[in-house]
Amino acid sequence: MDIKIVKDHISLEELQTLAADTFGDMVKAVVDIQTGIMAVGGSMHADCEQVLMDEGSVQENLWGFNIYPGKTGDDFLQYESLINIRPHEGNRSLTIQAEEIKNQIREIVNKIITLPTPLILRGEDK
Repeated sequence: MDIKIVKDHISLEELQTLAADTFGDMVKAVVDIQTGIMAVGGSMHADCEQVLMDEGSVQENLWGFNIYPGKTGDDFLQYESLINIRPHEGNRSLTIQAEEIKNQIREIVNKIITLPTPLILRGEDK
């Protein structure tokens, strides 16, 4: 299972193909919230995390989530990963707790993935 580093753009169709090749309906992803790049694919978030660190990313800036290319709205992303457990940073669970980090991920996803309807950032009018 290949991991792809995405700096500029990935199509929804390509994500659907990656999903079909791995978990069927879902793709693992890790984003560097500092640089705005993302790694997708593979069987574990930790693999995506390592690929980004090999490219120069710093672990504190890396957050894992799942992409469901066949879903829309709030169901498109799921903010759960073992790499997100960071008690020293106040994140004591698999799920990303800070809405600010979730918004940063949504912003990056909106830039990188061509979506029929952009993901709404929390705090925006719906």
